[in-house]
Amino acid sequence: MKGPKMKTKRSASKRFGQTASGKLRHSARGKRHCLSNKSRKRKRALKKAGYLTKGSAQLVLHQLPYI
Repeated sequence: MKGPKMKTKRSASKRFGQTASGKLRHSARGKRHCLSNKSRKRKRALKKAGYLTKGSAQLVLHQLPYI
């Protein structure tokens, strides 16, 4: 008989994704509301994905056991 499955933290799975090379990707903060006050250039820059550092990635990987 196998052991129980581990649960994924659903909030982490919605915020982080994995690239083909194995890096963890996250979306930029500050792009949810109050967008009329921000310049077009700033909003364009917020579209780009950010990548987690190795230390932060290890913390997130504990929450995402099957990524």
